[in-house]
Amino acid sequence: MDIMEQSLKQHSIWRGKLEVTSRVSVKTREELSLAYTPGVAKPCLEIKNNPEKSFDLTRRWNTVAVITDGSAVLGLGDIGPLAGMPVMEGKCVLFKQFGGVDAIPLCVSTKDVDQFVNTVSLISKSFGGINLEDISAPRCFEIEKKLQQVCDIPVFHDDQHGTAIVVLAAVTNALKVVKKQFKDCKICICGAGAAGTAIAKLLLTKGVADIVCYDKEGIIYKNRPNDNDAVKDLANLTNKQNKKGNLNDAIKDADVFVGVSAGGILNADLIRSMAKDPIVMAMANPTPEIMPEEAKKAGAAVVGTGRSDYPNQINNVLAFPGIFRGALDARAKQITTQMHIAAAEAIADLVSEAELNAEYILPQPFDERISKAVSKAVKQAWLKSN
Repeated sequence: MDIMEQSLKQHSIWRGKLEVTSRVSVKTREELSLAYTPGVAKPCLEIKNNPEKSFDLTRRWNTVAVITDGSAVLGLGDIGPLAGMPVMEGKCVLFKQFGGVDAIPLCVSTKDVDQFVNTVSLISKSFGGINLEDISAPRCFEIEKKLQQVCDIPVFHDDQHGTAIVVLAAVTNALKVVKKQFKDCKICICGAGAAGTAIAKLLLTKGVADIVCYDKEGIIYKNRPNDNDAVKDLANLTNKQNKKGNLNDAIKDADVFVGVSAGGILNADLIRSMAKDPIVMAMANPTPEIMPEEAKKAGAAVVGTGRSDYPNQINNVLAFPGIFRGALDARAKQITTQMHIAAAEAIADLVSEAELNAEYILPQPFDERISKAVSKAVKQAWLKSN
């Protein structure tokens, strides 16, 4: 609680983590005429005649909107758009610090999918990209899909894809440590919300032998009663043997466990039921599905968490600043699966073979190479496919 109380105190001092500053001087009559009327009329008319020039004549080229409805904020759940603002401001700080991207926090007060989509669509011309944040599943899937269809700029739900990209990078290097390959691996994913679903889909692109997903209702399988469309889609992609049962059944003989669920649900016996040299990515925050010490004692070869006080922190900040930097630089219209994979490979490659070990499978968040490597890979992936 100390860090939370300290944070509260700082927020009352900061009174907001962002401010607007001018990039131009308006101290003389001539400067005023250039920045505003009458001179500003000329760039306005240029953009009217060619909308693409908005990226050259305004800050749109480097500006992203960070947008939420406050329905799934961090580990706090549905606290509403207003209460979500401190997180959105923080996200914007990370965009600037790690990617040099100007980000604007926007909190939209509606749970209606079409209202949300319409609102974002109507303001999208002000931005070079849209980062969706802390929106609950399954609505987040529909919102992202609809916005991608109506917007001509990248729309990216970080809770889905940012998490999946960093997990893919982590699993890639963890498999190198235990000398296994994707094609031979069975993976258990606990949690089938935004992150779990995206993780499963991205890992499948690597040719994983099988993935079994587990949620509050048990193992996800085809034709399971009362599932929504997003879960049904996940069932059709995973669980080749159509297993049914509880977490014991889902994790048995798995090479990798990926947790995006709830703290404390994994125990030593479950770890011991996994395949030889199991990999455990326990990412529930602030309490992981199992504490790293306990997982290692039970035989886990590699352990990652979402926490900064343990090795192998799986943190979205490794991905999203560089992804948007690359997408903006490439003037991309969308962020594709190929760009996700390129970002994950760039992150994984920053850990050299000489450095790679069970305690170091991902670069540290403050490694200045990350954003540059990810942005370059993402930009190249877009240009290669367009």
